[in-house]
Amino acid sequence: MIDINIIRNNKELVKENIKKKFQDSKLPLVEEIISLDERVRKLKIEGDTLRQKRNSVSSEIGSLMREKKIEAANTKKAHVVEINNRLVDIEKEEEELSLELKEKMMKIPNIIDDSVPIGKDDSE
Repeated sequence: MIDINIIRNNKELVKENIKKKFQDSKLPLVEEIISLDERVRKLKIEGDTLRQKRNSVSSEIGSLMREKKIEAANTKKAHVVEINNRLVDIEKEEEELSLELKEKMMKIPNIIDDSVPIGKDDSE
């Protein structure tokens, strides 16, 4: 399977490679892969941000409990539950998109070495 970094950084090289292999029907996959990759990366960032916020709020809950501010702590606990629910949704969507991304990437041919002559089939 081709490395995602090659597709991210050398999209035109990948498209040219697909054309050299006479598989033009796979050209739209490159843009689809880039789009899916961006969505997966944004979801990862959002998930990481929410986990960081959850950790911060959880430590605040501990402080509030020590100070006997039960009502404020319960409000923060409800916020943590909301964060956890959103994280579950994000992780599910990220997993689905990652599988779709991998499936599409498996269809992209590897880059042809410069020493290989270009022909329609092995006989050329």
